[in-house]
Amino acid sequence: MIKVEHIGIAVKNIKDSNDIFAKLFGQQPYKRESVASEKVSTSFFQLGDTKIELLEATDEDSPIAKFIAKRGEGIHHIAYKVENIEMEMKRLAEEGFTLLNEKPKKGADNKLVCFLHPKSTNGVLVELCQEITSDV
Repeated sequence: MIKVEHIGIAVKNIKDSNDIFAKLFGQQPYKRESVASEKVSTSFFQLGDTKIELLEATDEDSPIAKFIAKRGEGIHHIAYKVENIEMEMKRLAEEGFTLLNEKPKKGADNKLVCFLHPKSTNGVLVELCQEITSDV
């Protein structure tokens, strides 16, 4: 079963954005984390079964910095939780979707992740994510 895990929002300043979203949601983020491989700082808000992830670039050549320069702040991606990311990647590649990475990589919030190119998903950057367990 696939379900929405989180919605990623690109922001220029994570501290200011945390304040805005904390007021909006009536709660503070439950987690803040840096992901050096993606050159981002993140924070997560839990809203029922779904999360909101704020992403701030930590380097001017990061994907988030490039996204904001081109499109401005806003929704960056939608992440879907999958039970077996490698099986989903194989299935989606066979269905003709373009994967942005050949193997899952470690992402924020204790997840393995893979992104699908927006050109193959009607302009939406899709992230697949699987919880990292001791079996992975």
